[in-house]
Amino acid sequence: MAGENEITDRRAKAAEMLSIQGFMPLSELCRLLGVSESTVRRDLEVLEEQGLIKRTYGGAVYVKDTSPHKLAFAERETTALDEKQAIARTVAGLIPENQTIILNGGTTCREVARALAGRRLSVVTNSVPVASLLSAALATEVTLVGGYVYPRTGVCLGSMTVEQLQRVHATQLVMSCAGVTQEGAFNANQMMIDVERRMMGMADQVILAADHTKLGMRSVVKLCGLDEVDVVVTDAGADPASRAWLEAQAARVIYAERENADLTERT
Repeated sequence: MAGENEITDRRAKAAEMLSIQGFMPLSELCRLLGVSESTVRRDLEVLEEQGLIKRTYGGAVYVKDTSPHKLAFAERETTALDEKQAIARTVAGLIPENQTIILNGGTTCREVARALAGRRLSVVTNSVPVASLLSAALATEVTLVGGYVYPRTGVCLGSMTVEQLQRVHATQLVMSCAGVTQEGAFNANQMMIDVERRMMGMADQVILAADHTKLGMRSVVKLCGLDEVDVVVTDAGADPASRAWLEAQAARVIYAERENADLTERT
């Protein structure tokens, strides 16, 4: 029997697929979600009650996303932008030339991509926005790992993405997250976690990039403990309490300054 988290994730995935397609037949939803027709009908009933979709004969039509908590990728790009750019420059300084790196999705990693644009690197990413940004430069080789495209962030997720990552090896992984506490890093759903865990297993070094607004924040699913991260790059806006528990971890901690991206490192 499916657990509550699994049911919630499945319904979110159904809503997201409908937001892309506009209309989907019941049979297609059953196939893509891997569940029975009666299960999909129950899911659609809930989504219709939430005002996200409208059921039709043989399928469903996407109406709109009324959740105030779901910020689109474009809307989140301006949140703590100066701090993210400082973090990005700092992270870029940690990456040598002629390396293979994995770069995750999200707005912080997109700023890292901007800072790396034109460098002689081989970049593997599951982010459509990151791949688009980096592919304009001839010096940078870009491999886009495919799968189900998550519309809120433009990242590829799912079993296909995980399988493709099994054939990758990288010197460094740069990833972001939705929140970081003393317990570890957190992200928004299990599909993201599955891909990110695979990425961690394919890289020699893991760099976590998270601006100060993420510190002390949890999200839905735990990604990893901070003992599984080699370097944490945040910004100088981190408050003393956050710095204290960050610096008690085994990971190297670097604070990026906003204006000139100077590094302040834990001693």
